[in-house]
Amino acid sequence: MFTGLSAFPLTPITAGSIDEQGFIKILARLTAARVDSMGILGSTGSYAYLTREQRKHVANLAKQHAGDIPMMVCVGAVSTDAILHLADDAQAVGADALLLPAVSYQSLRDEEVFTLFETVTQNVSVPVCIYDNPGTTHFTFTDELHGRLSSLEGVRSVKIPGVPNTQAAATERVHALRQHLRPGVTIGISGDAYAGLGLNAGCEVWYSVCGGLFPQMAKQITEAAAANDHERVTALTTRLEPLWSLFHKHGGSIRVIAAAAGLLGLTDMDCLPRPLQPLSAGNIADIAHVISTLELK
Repeated sequence: MFTGLSAFPLTPITAGSIDEQGFIKILARLTAARVDSMGILGSTGSYAYLTREQRKHVANLAKQHAGDIPMMVCVGAVSTDAILHLADDAQAVGADALLLPAVSYQSLRDEEVFTLFETVTQNVSVPVCIYDNPGTTHFTFTDELHGRLSSLEGVRSVKIPGVPNTQAAATERVHALRQHLRPGVTIGISGDAYAGLGLNAGCEVWYSVCGGLFPQMAKQITEAAAANDHERVTALTTRLEPLWSLFHKHGGSIRVIAAAAGLLGLTDMDCLPRPLQPLSAGNIADIAHVISTLELK
């Protein structure tokens, strides 16, 4: 399941509760597009804002509506005990894989992160994807640590946060990381603005936020990558620069994707967990213009 398009849907939240109908509508777009896998409760899925019971409920809803599409569930938390409980919950509802970030409050050392992954992989029966996201976790993986972690039997993929902004440098970056990884462990690009560079550099999977809302468009890109059509990958991702600019302007994807879900009629316009606030009317109008101009649907 660690190839192709892994779509990461928004978890819409209204008045402090999961918007089940909105979430189901979003999932229906993913199943209709036949995405290669779903990444449930990622950062845009608001895992960090939800209780254990809410997270189990979201994972269960996703499993009920995913059909035969594999489902990966994020089990990130600060303490190892909490992570193990979340992993048990995810497996109990049928997760096919787990996404594990190194979430820190106290600064983590490399050996502590290795021990965390070792403990989790020894206590679960499904594969694990390393979630490398220093912007939210405040932990930076080295290639050497990725290599050590890939030696663990349960680790099957690495979700990297981005690549350098030229194709030659991006290819060099992916190649350098791959030299440290056990054969068979895939590299997945995230940070949607880097998708084209990462896929053309040899990443086998796109862990995609925009694919969680606009899967048809995202799947065109991963299908072009699978066909080694680098020019088409570049053309399709470059066309989406206005969307990437919105992500950059608003400090990440979650506020933009939440507004877009509302504009598409899938959720309420205010569907973010507090303390996050919806964007202003003017910013929402800008997002509506980009959706219309790019013919996103």
